Amino acid sequence: MPGTKSAGSVQEAVDLTLDLRSPPESAKKLENKEDFSVLNGSPSELPSLETTKGITAFQTLIHLVKGNMGTGILGLPLAVKNAGILMGPLSLLAMGFIACHCMHILVRCAQHFCHRLNRPFMDYGDTVMHGLEASPSAWLRKHAQWGRYMVSFFLILTQLGFCCVYIVFLADNVKQVVEAINVTTNNCHYNETANLTPTLDSRLYMLAFLPVLVLLALIRNLRVLSIFSMLANLSMLLSLVIIAQYSVQDIPDPSRLPLIASWKTYSLFFGTAIFSFESIGVVLPLENKMMNARRFPAVLSLGMFIVTALYIGIGVLGYMRFENDIKASITLNLPNCWLYQSVKLFYVAGILCTYTLQFYVPAEIIIPFAVSQVSKRWALLLDLSIRFTMVCLTCK
Repeated sequence: MPGTKSAGSVQEAVDLTLDLRSPPESAKKLENKEDFSVLNGSPSELPSLETTKGITAFQTLIHLVKGNMGTGILGLPLAVKNAGILMGPLSLLAMGFIACHCMHILVRCAQHFCHRLNRPFMDYGDTVMHGLEASPSAWLRKHAQWGRYMVSFFLILTQLGFCCVYIVFLADNVKQVVEAINVTTNNCHYNETANLTPTLDSRLYMLAFLPVLVLLALIRNLRVLSIFSMLANLSMLLSLVIIAQYSVQDIPDPSRLPLIASWKTYSLFFGTAIFSFESIGVVLPLENKMMNARRFPAVLSLGMFIVTALYIGIGVLGYMRFENDIKASITLNLPNCWLYQSVKLFYVAGILCTYTLQFYVPAEIIIPFAVSQVSKRWALLLDLSIRFTMVCLTCK
């Protein structure tokens, strides 16, 4: 029909116009890809950009697993105790599924607005702002810009909070190893609480880590960070294997454990479990930096499956092994011998490497905005000053 043919011609002309405009956008993206910050460079890419140079699927998986594997997993045995031997694992499974589902929604929303607005990337703030602008509510459309500011603020607050917890963990665990060094033996069958020798204050241990953390905070490239994430994953995996090896020995009869604990303690489980799933801040940056962004949903699902399985395994084994004697961190239940003391040291090394990945996100939200306010002459000095100040704040 003539009308149909005319409409088809108009659509073909529009498509041709978009195709003609795409190469400059793509070229611009390729030229500036390594210069984008994590939040300003955490977009979902257009199909034409999905094969650009970036991190591989394996490197993405490493970062994703590392983004979740923090100090929270060591407290999951106590969390399972607060929920029950049946309710705990089922709740962790449900929370892992919900977290993965929400991450997929986030990525799909970013991709949708990229295609709709013909933009090569979409960060967290842009995704929220355009989502609110598309809302049927006039009030939400009017305050869309505030939604962007709120997401950036809470993302900075969350990621810096993780960094603060990591520094406390580093200091406390090194302090425990040093204080028990005189009574640590090679006999791992002699399980008795060691009398620790008081040493330096924990704050001095934090201060000792400060120069290392400042140097690590200067790393801006995800490809370089993948090396640290790999080292952290290997270190933590070795620690978890040692913990699991000890936990499966002499497990008491699990039938004595309550299937469902009191609802009064379930909130304690919920808080620990929520803290354990901590990779939402790095989802869009990883998806954007992938060499082939089409594979990201599969990598995301695989990564969350691995993380959830590890959480359930360590949580259940730890609670079954130590029952009501389980402590806030399962490392405190291990015998005072060098094999199990090494678990703390391996985990310290892993968390030290993880700090850089969690710090990466807030730094790349704040620094580009601050640098844009000054001349190029002062840009580098301001960048370094902000990074140093932020590390000191997390260490304070």
